[in-house]
Amino acid sequence: MADGKPAPLIEAATEPPVPVSLRARAAHRIMPHTFQGRLTLAFVAILALTLTLVTTLVLNRLGDYFDQQQREDLTARSLGVAQYVALVAEGSSGLRPVVGESRVVDPAVVVELRRTSQQRILADRLAKADVRIRLGTAVDGKFAPASNGDFTALLEASALAGQTREPITSDAIYYTVTGTFLPYMVEVTLSNPYTYRATAIATTTGLLAIIGIVALTVSIVAAAALARRFTTPLRRLTEASRGLAEGDLARRVPTDAATAGSLELTELALQFNAMANRVQESVDIIRRDRDRGRDFLADVSHELRTPIAALRTFNELLRERVGEDPDARAEFIEASGVQLERLDWLAQNLLELSKLDSGLVLLDLRPDDLRATVEQAVEQAETAARRRGVDLAIHLTEHPLRIRHDPVRVGQVVANLVGNAIKFTPRGGRIAVDVVATPDGARIEVADTGVGIPPEELPRIFERFYRGTRANEARGSGSGLGLAIVRSIVEMHGGSVTVESRLGTGSTFTVTLPRDPRTADDAATGALPAKPDEPDEPDRTLMTDSSSTAVPGLNPDGAG
Repeated sequence: MADGKPAPLIEAATEPPVPVSLRARAAHRIMPHTFQGRLTLAFVAILALTLTLVTTLVLNRLGDYFDQQQREDLTARSLGVAQYVALVAEGSSGLRPVVGESRVVDPAVVVELRRTSQQRILADRLAKADVRIRLGTAVDGKFAPASNGDFTALLEASALAGQTREPITSDAIYYTVTGTFLPYMVEVTLSNPYTYRATAIATTTGLLAIIGIVALTVSIVAAAALARRFTTPLRRLTEASRGLAEGDLARRVPTDAATAGSLELTELALQFNAMANRVQESVDIIRRDRDRGRDFLADVSHELRTPIAALRTFNELLRERVGEDPDARAEFIEASGVQLERLDWLAQNLLELSKLDSGLVLLDLRPDDLRATVEQAVEQAETAARRRGVDLAIHLTEHPLRIRHDPVRVGQVVANLVGNAIKFTPRGGRIAVDVVATPDGARIEVADTGVGIPPEELPRIFERFYRGTRANEARGSGSGLGLAIVRSIVEMHGGSVTVESRLGTGSTFTVTLPRDPRTADDAATGALPAKPDEPDEPDRTLMTDSSSTAVPGLNPDGAG
């Protein structure tokens, strides 16, 4: 207190408690971050804990065992000392009692027991410890020491190899001697004895420590190997996932890496590869659709440029003085009409092909006679054939050929094939349309004696906007979409279309249709290879059945 004012209380400075989050972050920094490291650490920690518990239990049990052995050994030593004292006392007392009735030890016995030689024998040889000896008698069953019967012998001998002095005191033992005169008792107590207990425990502890170190070393190696065995597939999966995320769609988990782990990791790797395959297929389809869309736009732009340019030219000419000539004006108007018809035809084909590609066309499957469908399409083309001076003939089976098909779409296929044949067959040529039954369905053949197709162009004639490279008026006037539409419709029916042709001889287009597109076999029947962006089997979600009857057999009336 200063100036009569109480001194301010000074609080002891204490450190603020460490927040739990800081402790958690510190532990997180210390702990290994990899699954392999954590798995190894967990395995080693469990083994270390087990070894610690086992070692503690073993040492505890060994300590109890050595304590028991030591007590028994000290008891045996004490008994030996008592017997030796009784022998010395009997020899020294002669014909006198060792302990008299007044509990006084015979002086000769006292002198003998206090000799240095006797003390060395008692302490250094027999007891190997500090010895306290008391002589007395039994009074009411209890030991009553003599007034001059207390003797002490201190251990002076050096320890043998492996011996150490233990700071312990044994329990007193009582040895009763029934002498010639009066019985007496010898009490022996040992303290600070030489024992092998500490050495045995130290040896056992060292052996257990060595075993523990070896076991921990082996466990670390084994745990690291096992953890690596289990984590290698996970690391491969991680690397493959990272590569897949970075755009490397070809990354897969190697088979040997998958089989190096457990069955669960193997299954996980297989499922990852399956997922990666599906992702790559989806991306490839998207890329092909993108490229096809670009090509489609480029082809459409190219096809529309010609008639639009012609119409622009005619319009400009009609605005000039040429438009004042009635004959020239009529000629330009007629040519403009032709170009408009070509634009209309091109727009219709583009719309049709777009519907087929996008799945907007739904097949109306009917168990009808295929002969009627083909015959109707051929009859519609007879007028154009006569105008071109081409002989058009059709050959049908004698019996009905009933298969499930969409009559409108199959008729469109036949009309396109016959129209192309008429266009490329010179005057005086022949076109033959044959309808034949097959074990699996039906076959439609359209053969002509036209100009033919070069061999190098055959693989590409079903591509859209492809009209060939030959300088041919008929070939150059088409839109290049008819055969693409033919292939799309045929493949929607689960069938195939092929072509055989020779220059100057003619061409033969063969359309093969299954008995029922809903159960069409996946195997191709000699068709041209499908485009990589088109399915190998018909999409049955684009089919509908207008008849609720069962699927009829081929030629139920016995068609050959």
